[in-house]
Amino acid sequence: MSVRTDDCELDFVSLGALVHRLDPGITPFRKATNFAVHVSGGEYNCAANLASCFGLNTGIVTAMVDNGVGELIQTQVRQMGVKPFYKHFQHDGVRGPNMAAVYSDRGHGARAPVVFYNRANEAAAMLKPGDIDWKNVFDRGVRWFHSGGIYAALGEHTSDLIVEGVTKAKEAGAIASFDLNYRAKLWKTLPGGEAHGIEMNREIAKHLDVLIGNEEDLQKGLGLKGQDVEKKGKLDPNAFFGMIEQVKAEYPNIKMVATTLREVHSTSRHSWSAVLWLDGERYTCPTMELDVIDRIGGGDGFASGLIYGMLSGQEPEQALRLGWAHGALLTTYPGDVSQATLAEVEALAEGGSARVQR
Repeated sequence: MSVRTDDCELDFVSLGALVHRLDPGITPFRKATNFAVHVSGGEYNCAANLASCFGLNTGIVTAMVDNGVGELIQTQVRQMGVKPFYKHFQHDGVRGPNMAAVYSDRGHGARAPVVFYNRANEAAAMLKPGDIDWKNVFDRGVRWFHSGGIYAALGEHTSDLIVEGVTKAKEAGAIASFDLNYRAKLWKTLPGGEAHGIEMNREIAKHLDVLIGNEEDLQKGLGLKGQDVEKKGKLDPNAFFGMIEQVKAEYPNIKMVATTLREVHSTSRHSWSAVLWLDGERYTCPTMELDVIDRIGGGDGFASGLIYGMLSGQEPEQALRLGWAHGALLTTYPGDVSQATLAEVEALAEGGSARVQR
């Protein structure tokens, strides 16, 4: 891939929804009496990680509601060092538009995490083509543009907005990436249902350089054929690599596909690996055993580290290891965005240990 090396204002810009997540820790939500508030969103998480851990200049294109919740979210976005490109909505004082809420306890051991949402009348779901001043986003230079499948399925026209965004990104010389994150239950709520979801994901894929997603995402999100994803080993990369020929045949524009591999033994214990296909070459990571504090955001952590590796000119295997290491570290923190340093990520990518650092 040809990544811009000229002077750009922003290394990375993402398009997606911002949400606030209420986290009671390991207490089940129905028994909770207090919560931590995390600002999150799959696309935003990547921008925040790349700014706070990896030191890049990043931005987020999204909707913002002018009320107290919106102000809370804006404060955390500023603290993470992410430049906002907001379309503002006025709250009517009663029904919205709203910034979505995510309710999520962490579970522990044999008890699984429980996640549920209130996305009613969500401002980001109302965005449509023509709402964003893309000239303002891209005119001073952007090296990488990113969005994802959850946002594509969020509103009736959000997938059309992603198509508009990736088209403008390619015209401006940016790399375009998309995390499939296929969610059938979201598409079922929209006109056309899952069939329309596959249609729109396929339209988005025509404009991409980079696709992030496992073999299940490729099958369900793009309608590709593959083996039964429920019957294979979760850490086996062969099913993933076996589908790349279909990706290449249908989308010759896509030069890079990557995913994490995760086997969940319990809420607190996972086996973790990652794989990358780049211009015909295959790369894999070792399997790491994770003691998980909070699994939410681990996949975004992987994508962030991988993208940093590519933007910083690392060899593909090292870029993959940076994503693998950063995603692993992210599961050891509460919240959805990184609290790691670049030195910590690089040390783990090189085989570092958890011995006390003195």
